[in-house]
Formats: sequence, C-alpha cells, structure tokens
Amino acid sequence: MSEPQLPQTFLRVLSSLAEWFRDQQVPYAIIGGAAISFLAQPRATQDIDAVTWLDLADADGFIRSGARFGFFPRISDPIEFALKSRVLLLQHNQTKIDVDISLGALPFEQEMIERAIEFATPELTVQIATPEDLIITKAVAHRKRDLLDIDNLASVYPNLDLTRIRHWVGQFAAVLESPEMVSDLENLLRNRN
Repeated sequence: MSEPQLPQTFLRVLSSLAEWFRDQQVPYAIIGGAAISFLAQPRATQDIDAVTWLDLADADGFIRSGARFGFFPRISDPIEFALKSRVLLLQHNQTKIDVDISLGALPFEQEMIERAIEFATPELTVQIATPEDLIITKAVAHRKRDLLDIDNLASVYPNLDLTRIRHWVGQFAAVLESPEMVSDLENLLRNRN
C-alpha cells in the first residue's frame, strides 16, 4: 500500500477515529471512499465510513466517549436512529467531516472486521477492509460510483480471492433479490482479464 492520498483534514479525523476505537476496544474496519483511497486510486469523498462490532446496548456510552476525540452526534437522537438503521451518524467537531459508523451484525461484517488490514504511517495507524471485502460492499451498494470503485480495485489487485467475492455477493444478491449484483460484478471482472 502506498501513502494515502487524502486531504490532511481527513487523515487527522481518521487518526482520531482509530484512537477512539482503540481506547474503547471496539474492533472496526474503514470502508467507503477513504478505504478506496488507501488501497487503490485516490478519489474524492465527503465523509468517512467505518464498520464496527459494537453491541447496540453499548452505543450510548460509546457515543459519549467520542467527545474526548472530537466526535459528536449530528442528529438529535442518534440512539433511536441506530436502533432502526444500525448506523451512528456523527461529525468531527473541529473539521465538520461526517462520520458514519455502521454497527455490524452480519457474519460477513464480523469477518470483514477480523480480516481488516493495518495501514500505518508515522502519523496514522488504521484498520482498512481488504480489497475483496471492499468489492463485496461496493457490489451490494451497487451505485455507479461503487461499480467504478470495483473496477479500480480489480485493476490494482489482479490476484483477488474471487471465490470469496463471488460467494458473498451471491449471498447478498439472493437475499436482496438483486441478480444484477452478480451479473454486473461478473461483467467488471471479465473486463479485467
């Protein structure tokens, strides 16, 4: 992995976020545009996304502890929202960068966190989802930007674990009744060969 090509403000927020997770002993993986910028080609992103393994019963205390690291809720009732969506919507107070923290519950999310790669520079140590797991999340999200990210990752990592990717994308496609997830993924992978 090369040096991250993210603005210094994002790197500061990621550093504070990782420090907070370590302090609270919450396992996590950075996903989304920030992770793509670490693992592949840099790209613009408006926020930071992470997946954690945190019980909803612990979410209130976790949110309160975030103030020491500069993170505050960006909605009036973050716990109520998290109970419905399993996402904590926060903002870094100093930079005003939004941070979306997913509260993992699925076996795939637990595996993604366990498989996360440590990325370290002198200023930053952070856990990033693997290229395979990012591709899976992007295939499920299935927006135009996500498909471009898959293409980007597949071009940078020619030796991907395609068995893992196909397994999990197939599982999500079946549950969500979205066969286009599989067909669009296969088209992107075929175009890389």
